[in-house]
Amino acid sequence: MRELVEVGRGGPNQARFERDVIWDTMLSRLSQLELGDHSLCFGRIDRHAIDGPEPEPEGDHADLARDNGGNGGHAEEQFYIGRLAVSDSRQEPVVVDWRAPVAEPFYRATGREPMGLLRRRHFATRGRELLDIEDEFFGEAALELDDGGVTGHGALMSALEESRTGKLSDIVATIQGEQDEVIRSELPGVLVVQGGPGTGKTVVALHRAAYLLYTHRFPLEGQGVLVVGPNRLFLGYIDQVLPSLGEAGVELAVLGDLLAPAVRVQGYDPPAVGRVKGDLRMTKLVAKAVRDRERPLRCDLALGYGLQTLRFTVDQSLEIVTEARRRFRSHNAARRFVEERFFDVLAASGRGQVDPKTLRERTRRTLEIRKALEWMWPVLSPAQLLHDLFGSPALLALAAGRHLDASELTLLYRPRAARADDVVWTRQDVPLLDEARARLGPRPAHREEDELRTYGHIVIDEAQDLSPMELRVLKRRSLNGSMTIVGDIAQATGAWAHEDWESILEHLPDRRPPRRAELTIGYRVPGPSMELAARVLREAAPDLRPPRSIREEGDNPVITPAVHASLAHTVAGEVQRELEALSSGTLAVIAPESLVADTEAALEAAGVDFGHADRHGLEHQVTLVPVGLVKGLELDACIVVEPAAILTEEAQGPRALYVALTRATKRLGIVHAEALPPVLAEPLG
Repeated sequence: MRELVEVGRGGPNQARFERDVIWDTMLSRLSQLELGDHSLCFGRIDRHAIDGPEPEPEGDHADLARDNGGNGGHAEEQFYIGRLAVSDSRQEPVVVDWRAPVAEPFYRATGREPMGLLRRRHFATRGRELLDIEDEFFGEAALELDDGGVTGHGALMSALEESRTGKLSDIVATIQGEQDEVIRSELPGVLVVQGGPGTGKTVVALHRAAYLLYTHRFPLEGQGVLVVGPNRLFLGYIDQVLPSLGEAGVELAVLGDLLAPAVRVQGYDPPAVGRVKGDLRMTKLVAKAVRDRERPLRCDLALGYGLQTLRFTVDQSLEIVTEARRRFRSHNAARRFVEERFFDVLAASGRGQVDPKTLRERTRRTLEIRKALEWMWPVLSPAQLLHDLFGSPALLALAAGRHLDASELTLLYRPRAARADDVVWTRQDVPLLDEARARLGPRPAHREEDELRTYGHIVIDEAQDLSPMELRVLKRRSLNGSMTIVGDIAQATGAWAHEDWESILEHLPDRRPPRRAELTIGYRVPGPSMELAARVLREAAPDLRPPRSIREEGDNPVITPAVHASLAHTVAGEVQRELEALSSGTLAVIAPESLVADTEAALEAAGVDFGHADRHGLEHQVTLVPVGLVKGLELDACIVVEPAAILTEEAQGPRALYVALTRATKRLGIVHAEALPPVLAEPLG
C-alpha cells in the first residue's frame, strides 16, 4: 500500500501532503475493519421484497439463495447482518452493517409487529466458531411463536452464559427491542435512560454512540463524541466495546480529563466536603474570588523615569479596574487592556512627551511595576486561583460572604503548598477548577493549552451520582445540547445522590424537551440473586421497582457466617471454594473500605493470585474491589464482605449494598461476622 501513494524523491510539498492524507485515511479504515476474534456476521433476516419480485440471483448470491432453500417462488429478499458492511465486486451488499436502517427489524420485530419479516436467523458463535443456528418465523404463527418480549432467546442465553473476561463485550448480536429503541433514538436533545442492574444500559449507551457516528458521520466525526465514566477502573472495563464495533475515535474520559489546563487529579474528598464543593453556591464563591483579585492599588505609585517622577494614583487604578470589569467577560482577557491603560496614565503624568510604548518596554520588568500590575489584575490559572483561595481563611471568608457559613469554610480550607503546580487535586475539586476556568478565561500566553474542547454528542454513564457543579462541567462541553444520560436512581450512592431525574436535568442543556426511556428487562443477574437484591431495594428506594430478570434459574446466594477475628481468613477460604466451582471466569471480592487492607493481607497469606481495582481494569481472575468502585462492573462471581459495614460506612449504605449484590452474573456469596441486615436474613423463595 505504501507504494500506491509514494511520490518518490523530489516530489512537491503538495504531493507529499496528499500522500500523508491518503496514508492516514487508509490506516484509519484498516483500524475500523479490525475485528480481532469477533465474528463478522451474526444474523440474517428474510423479508417480503419491498419492490415486488426480486430478480434471479447470480454468482455468489445464487449460491447463497440455493443454500438457504431459494425463495420458494415468493417475492422475498435476504440480508445478512454483521458488524461491518461488506459488498461484492458489483457493490451489492453481502453483509449489512447492524446500524443500517434495513437491519432495524433484526432487533425490533416481534410476532405482533413483524416489520415485514418472514424469518430472523441468529448465528451463535464463540470467536469465529459457529456453535448454533436459531430461527424465528413470522406470519400466521407469529402470536404463537413470539410474545413480544425477548428475541433470539437461544443466542441471548448463550451469550449471557459466556464467562466474563474482565472487559465489557459488545451485544451487537443480541440487542433486544427496548435496547434498540434507545440506540436508534434521534440525535438532538437530551435522552435520559433509566435502567436497573443487568439491563445493559452501559453497553446500550456505547452502541448508541457507534450508531450515531454511523448515521451522522458528518458532522459528528469532526465535532467529536465523548463518553464520560465515573472512574478509570470503569473506563478500562469498557474500552474495548467501541473498537469492536469499528469506532476507535470516540473519546473516553473521567471529569478530570476535561480540564484545561490539565492538572493532577487523584482521590476523593470526604462526603461532607464533597457535598459543599458540589453545591451551586460554589459558583458565587468562585466568581467573588476572581473579583477579589481585580482591585485598585492600596497607595499611590511613584516611579523614577530619567530626570522626572511619574505618578499613578489609587483613584486612577480604580477607574481602570472598573472599566476592565465592565468591558470584559473573562478575567484574563482584560489583562492587556489593564496594562495598556496603566502605562497610558503613567506616561501622561510626565513632563513633555512620554511615549507609553517606550515606557512599557523600559519599565515593565521592574519590581515596582510588576507588583502593581500583579496586585491590580494578575494573570491566573484555575489552579493558582483555588490554591490561593483554599489556603487562606481570610480569602475564603471574603469570597464566601453570606453564601457559606463558618463550618463549610473550614471544610474547604487546606494548607498551601509551595507552588500551585505541586497540588494534587481531588475529583470534587474538578468542577471548581472548571468554574474558575470559565470565569478566568484562557491565559494570554497559553491560549492553546487553556482552550476548552466541546463535543457534538456526550454520553454520561452513572449520571445519578453527579453533583450540580459536575453537571455544569458537562453542559459546558456540549456543543449543541445533544446528550445521552444513563443511570439508575436506585444506584445513586454518592454525596450528591439524586432522588429523581428532574434534579439532574435542571443542570443540563434545555434547548429541546428531554426524552426519556426505561430499560425494564434484566439480562445479567440470575433470578435468586435479583430476589435477594430486590429486598434491599425496597429499603433503599421504596418507590422504585427492580428490573424483571429473564434468568429465573440460577444458583442461590451462599451466605457464610464468620467470627470477627477470622473474617478476612474466612473470605479467603470462600474465594478458594468459589474458584474451584467457577473453574473459569472472573471473581470480585467486594469489601467496605475499612476491611480492604485486612482482606488483602488474608488473600496474600492464602496464596490467592489477585489484583486490585485500578485504571487497568480487571486483569486478574480475582480482583479485590472497594464497594465504592464496583458500580457498573459485571463479573461471573462476587463475594460481598460484611454487608452491615457497607450499610454504616457508605453515604448511601442501602443503595451501595444493592449495587454490590447485583454485580454477579452466575454466583453470589456473602461473608459476615456482624449480624446480617434483616432483609438478608430471611430465607429465599
